[in-house]
Amino acid sequence: MIVKVCGLTEAENIRQVEQCGADLLGFICYAGSPRFVPRAPAYLPQTAQRIGVFVNATQEYILHRVAELDLHGVQLHGTEPPALCRALRQEGLTVIKAFALHRPEDLTATEGYVDACRYFLFDTPTPRYGGSGRAFDWTLLSHYHGTVPFLLSGGLRPDSLDALRAFSHPRWAGIDLNSGFETRPGVKDIGALAGFISTIKAPPQPSPVGREFLLSTQ
Repeated sequence: MIVKVCGLTEAENIRQVEQCGADLLGFICYAGSPRFVPRAPAYLPQTAQRIGVFVNATQEYILHRVAELDLHGVQLHGTEPPALCRALRQEGLTVIKAFALHRPEDLTATEGYVDACRYFLFDTPTPRYGGSGRAFDWTLLSHYHGTVPFLLSGGLRPDSLDALRAFSHPRWAGIDLNSGFETRPGVKDIGALAGFISTIKAPPQPSPVGREFLLSTQ
């Protein structure tokens, strides 16, 4: 289970989130976001991979921020064409393309990106390009039959554990956490995040009935 934590802005908070066990840390490079990072923070992750989040940015600007933040990958939240995704992937970057889902037909937009992205990210429709704090209807993903693995985003919070445990899809690779774990925009609640990540990454425990059966056959 890949855990991405997005929208980080402050150095010490970044360090603490990394220590919680997140795999990817996201830095928003879109000036329209309250979590915009205008310059490199004083601390950048050393073990987690650094992902820059962009909205309809030029390739020149994206590569400038890639160098400035020493990014491993990019997440594109606008209407970026497949050609841009391919060009960025050829630069050696992990490319994540976000798609907002309102109805099953929205999934057809992924078809042109199959050879251009490492992951898709499925999110809640919002004029603000993510960060809505609202979940979308996950049953829509029963209509996704693509080969590209995806991250699940939109409205995830500490009380989402049961819903995540109940969710299943053969291409589901991980989750993207943001506003549901904040004390204020750009600053994450470390206590809530640490407990959530530890729990979601823990292997499932066998039921008492299953354990009794296992012991009886040994």
